[in-house]
Amino acid sequence: MASLENVEVLGRIDGAYSKILTREALEFIVLLQRTFNTRRKELLWRREERQLRLDRGELPTFLPETKAIRDDPTWQGAPPAPGLVDRRVEITGPTDRKMVINALNSDVYTYMADFEDSTAPTWDNQVSGQVNLYDAIRRQVDFTLNGKEYKLNASGPNGRPTPTLIVRPRGWHLEEKHVIVDGSPMSGSIFDFGLYFFHNAAELVKRGRGPYFYLPKMESHLEARLWNDIFKVSQDYIGMPRGTIRATVLIETILAVFEMDEIIYELREHSSGLNCGRWDYIFSFIKKFRNSPSFVLPDRADVTMTVPFMDSYVRLLIKTCHRRGVHAMGGMAAQIPIKNDPEANKVAMEKVYKDKLREVTAGHDGTWVAHPQLASIALEVFNQHMPTPNQIFVRREDVNVVASDLINPTIPGGKVSLEGIRINIDIGLGYMEAWLRGVGCVPINYLMEDAATAEVSRSQLWQWTKHQVKTAEGKTVTKELVLNMLQEQTNTLSAKAGPGNKFQAAADFFATQITGEGFSDFLTSLLYDSIVKVGTPAKL
Repeated sequence: MASLENVEVLGRIDGAYSKILTREALEFIVLLQRTFNTRRKELLWRREERQLRLDRGELPTFLPETKAIRDDPTWQGAPPAPGLVDRRVEITGPTDRKMVINALNSDVYTYMADFEDSTAPTWDNQVSGQVNLYDAIRRQVDFTLNGKEYKLNASGPNGRPTPTLIVRPRGWHLEEKHVIVDGSPMSGSIFDFGLYFFHNAAELVKRGRGPYFYLPKMESHLEARLWNDIFKVSQDYIGMPRGTIRATVLIETILAVFEMDEIIYELREHSSGLNCGRWDYIFSFIKKFRNSPSFVLPDRADVTMTVPFMDSYVRLLIKTCHRRGVHAMGGMAAQIPIKNDPEANKVAMEKVYKDKLREVTAGHDGTWVAHPQLASIALEVFNQHMPTPNQIFVRREDVNVVASDLINPTIPGGKVSLEGIRINIDIGLGYMEAWLRGVGCVPINYLMEDAATAEVSRSQLWQWTKHQVKTAEGKTVTKELVLNMLQEQTNTLSAKAGPGNKFQAAADFFATQITGEGFSDFLTSLLYDSIVKVGTPAKL
């Protein structure tokens, strides 16, 4: 049991929060922090050191020191846990109470409750999200808002169980500055994971499920090893058998794709597969190679899942997962229904259908949607082409992806356009303004945008300006061009939004990130201090 001496909680812990921020729960997460935070910081330093090598021209490749793991055909990940055998459609979204109810009532198989990219990590968002999940697991989450009643259905659609809950904590790089341990902020990952696990692991098992997680933003198998050690300590602490926790890793960095075997290996008894985190993956590709003119990518719309480096990533992920007996999950359909334009909506939904058809025929075991109305499209495709609960038996022995395939920036027909610049400014600015108001996902142009898509927008603008790219219209992308376009869009959006908006504040931050000069590792890190509202230390 950890002492709470030299621990400060700088956010409120009264009311409903008091059942989450109990002394026992705080002792648990403080124990994890003191045990593992030094390793977390060392791994973040390794990221910085690796970036310096990439900037000097080193290219990533498969690790020679772990070749024996990749070549060994005998080891396997864990068999699917209860509620994770069939994951053909997963819905994702933040942890506000309305979203939690709507997601668990959706015609899907699992719900990824997100403390990461679709949540702006204010104290209230993070702790109230824990309250909402605590209540939902115990079926006590019903509430009334503006006269409308929201409540959980007795069971899932079509006689299925209620969708299985999977939680995504924040990535290793983020901190929780409302909790100070021995003079340093707590890891956001440990805070999110620890509180959820401590309060709900035993209750979930009692109800026929388990503590399941999605792990974001990792760049190496050593980062997966850290998670695995945390899992082991956590299960031992509460007297739960090791292997009860299951974790799906989002392969959403260009470095992690070279260590997929190793990541599954590190998590073995806790592994439930890998996921194609497509938008963060594109962001990572740009970010890691941003200083090289050879890796300039065209407009976001041209960077589809069928371009060479994305197709290679998908095929290798499926082959790797199925060889190890775990799920290979597909990516996000970010579209939302266009209610006032049937023709435009038809076009958008056809794109969703084709994307899901590509995934299931490639061998994916399931896919993501951002909106409940997209679930029926995804289900139609997967039900037709995947009659079994998963298709781990599709081994993809035909796939032979080499290192150069994964970093091939060639995109036939791709171009940088003035419209692409405007769209990136629109998305980045719109998302950052919402984030500064405490909103982590926002509909823009009938797409549900989160931190990942804003990061693609930001990094592309930086890259194009840094390398003075010529647009399809013959214009050179300069600092002056993007800053002028940014201010024009800021004025337009601010006028439409009316008083009290944060577009100018968002533009001030955005302007530091798109000129080919300063580049923060993550937008969320850049903006985080703006939404931290620390109070006097609570009495523990």
